[in-house]
Amino acid sequence: MTMLKPRIAQKDVTLHILKTFGIHMSKKLGQNFLIDGSVVAGIVSAAKVSPGDAVLEIGPGIGTLTQGLAEAGADVTAVELDRRLLTVLAKTLAGYENVKILQGDILKIDISREIIGGNYKNYKVVANLPYYITTPIIMKLLEDRLPIELLVTMVQKEVAERMVAQPGGKDYGALSVAVQYYTVPEIMVVVPPASFIPPPAVESAVIRCTVRQEPPVQLFDEKYFFRVVKAAFAQRRKTLSNALKAAGLTKTLVDDILNSTGIDGKRRGEQLSQAEFAALANAWFNVTRVEL
Repeated sequence: MTMLKPRIAQKDVTLHILKTFGIHMSKKLGQNFLIDGSVVAGIVSAAKVSPGDAVLEIGPGIGTLTQGLAEAGADVTAVELDRRLLTVLAKTLAGYENVKILQGDILKIDISREIIGGNYKNYKVVANLPYYITTPIIMKLLEDRLPIELLVTMVQKEVAERMVAQPGGKDYGALSVAVQYYTVPEIMVVVPPASFIPPPAVESAVIRCTVRQEPPVQLFDEKYFFRVVKAAFAQRRKTLSNALKAAGLTKTLVDDILNSTGIDGKRRGEQLSQAEFAALANAWFNVTRVEL
């Protein structure tokens, strides 16, 4: 698709749009507008967008990334929470017939029904959101097991590093385990503060999470797995044995679980692999067989 309008991802164009519509940037609301066209191109590339792909964009803002997705040929459904931005988007994205704008809360709407056409078997998700809400949205989408092929999102660099972290390091935690349970995450692009106005105080990163067709471990019950993971990282300095007791398991139950798995209770959560967390969860299930 040929470019219909000036590239929004430029400082002067973005400032003109903000001034025209009287939009005041709010650091409190996490409003940082992307002004780097190479980053937009990098996100579109990371999402492997091809003509006709169904893409759900969360938080289109003034349409900066939406424009890049639309010109790559994607059928874009963009969900914006802020009603004030609908007028802006109607203007900045006018002429792009492959874009559908919805106002609403992504955590509340029936996403799959709203995707353009409504008949796609799966779709891709792209998001450039205020950082305080990005991770909860990613986890909600994954936990709901929507027909998502991959997610590409801008996050704080340190959050991206936690998502891809492996056992043994300080970045490895409950987020690492959960994201890697549902997806294969990769950091695609590191984005400097100068790519935004106003520039944020931290570096950012574009992360691609390719959704797994099957989990990397076999579980009797996922609830046990995530309970163990949560307990293990609730107080990182505690040993595994003490962490499980602090989560409400009796000493006898903890001893039974550790004995049946052969995992040393003196180890800490940050040292355990997905497979070891799975072994603990399955052992707990076998010992109790109580629905959580």
